[in-house]
Amino acid sequence: APAEEAAPAEETAPTEEAAPAEEAAPTEETAAPAEEAMGDKVQIRWFVGLGTGTDPQQVATQEEVVADFNASQDAIELVLEIVPYDSARDTLATQIASGNGPDIIGPVGWGGSNAFYGQWLDIGPYIESTGFDTSVFDPALVDSYQTEEGQVGLPFAVFPSAVYYVPAYFDEVGLAYPPAQYGEMYELDGEMVEWNWDTFTEVARRLTIDANGANAVEDGFDPTQIVQVGYSPQWQTHVNYVGSYVAGAAKIVEGDAPGNYSVNMPDSWKEAVNWLYDGMWGDQPFTATGPLSGAPEFGNGNLFNSGKAAMAITPLWYTCCLGEFRDAGLEFQAGAMPVGADGQVHGRVDADTFRIWKGTQHPEEAFTVLSYLITTGGDKLLPQYGALPAIAEKQDAFFEVKSQDYPFVTPETWEVFKAGLAYPDAPSAEQFQPNWNEAWAREQTFFDLIQNTPPSDLDFDAEWQKMIDDVNAIYNKE
Repeated sequence: APAEEAAPAEETAPTEEAAPAEEAAPTEETAAPAEEAMGDKVQIRWFVGLGTGTDPQQVATQEEVVADFNASQDAIELVLEIVPYDSARDTLATQIASGNGPDIIGPVGWGGSNAFYGQWLDIGPYIESTGFDTSVFDPALVDSYQTEEGQVGLPFAVFPSAVYYVPAYFDEVGLAYPPAQYGEMYELDGEMVEWNWDTFTEVARRLTIDANGANAVEDGFDPTQIVQVGYSPQWQTHVNYVGSYVAGAAKIVEGDAPGNYSVNMPDSWKEAVNWLYDGMWGDQPFTATGPLSGAPEFGNGNLFNSGKAAMAITPLWYTCCLGEFRDAGLEFQAGAMPVGADGQVHGRVDADTFRIWKGTQHPEEAFTVLSYLITTGGDKLLPQYGALPAIAEKQDAFFEVKSQDYPFVTPETWEVFKAGLAYPDAPSAEQFQPNWNEAWAREQTFFDLIQNTPPSDLDFDAEWQKMIDDVNAIYNKE
């Protein structure tokens, strides 16, 4: 979720737009080119601030990459502009409105880029004319950047999702671990069954334990005394996230201009969110309500890190935030995402990359720089950004570093994350919506409501329709 969007009140989420590697932005309030273009070279401006990249150590590495690029050739002078995150969106909007936008913007994720929907260059012709080898990426990742605007980006920094789980908790109740490979069946009660959301739900219920040791499917279970939940949608608590994970990505905006926009959330998304609502408040719960997940003993929102959840689904960036879990002597592994009702796996891949402004006067040179940043430059940039390289042959080095942080994690777990790159949410859960910030926030408000309100005090269908009506109105504001 973009950093500018409020997380649920009980949570403080590291988000795709404020990625785990980020620290406080430098204090300067205006864009400051790091160096001036010299001679007859074409100047290409690289704007950093919409996402990660503003931490002082990151800035130093970016300056080093700029120097490396400028020394590598004599036709282009790359100029770095660092803008504090809090003011970056307004600064970029002002530059674009004045016709003086930068050539390259990034790293930026889906949410930040969709705030400037319609401003990105279709780089497809330049990929073709330069012969850039896209086979170094998973094809599904490349396709995820194909939008109505064209091919608006290439994969760079990626955070695939998986089912995090605590093996010891499965051992305690005699359950098999989630499958370590996509396509594998799951053993439940001596039978091999599909690892789908029904199976996942049953497993999560059996791993939801009360103070007396009873689980959620046993007689006598006390839902007011839960000491462990089976599942945490860790910092993935938004309508669009739950819908994408459970029911699959969907284009939710219809129309092409204010006055004829409409929100088109599929019924399967509503069913997915209602499934999770029942998991919070139903007779056989399997996940935490808002008050429970916000409790200090449940980690003040960082629930899986607290050791109070047997499973969590969230992207790879969450490995930023498991220090207390590890230091308490706990261990996690990762398994495959469940199969959806349509027979397909639906994952999510949070992703940052570089975009080219469509108003650039130098598209060929800008693409040359972009190509450098996501390949050679990425060798220095990606470790600073704390991100998995989208280029497959560069991924092992990332996981070697992660293994130093979590020495108990098996190679099979890291392979599960790699495999998750084949299941991006396309279109992204953070896809373009008219008046994006307000629409996203209204959808978040609905999710906060169901987290914190039991069915006795809430009409789910009515509140869902109210959200849809409000989002439609937001879409069509002039």
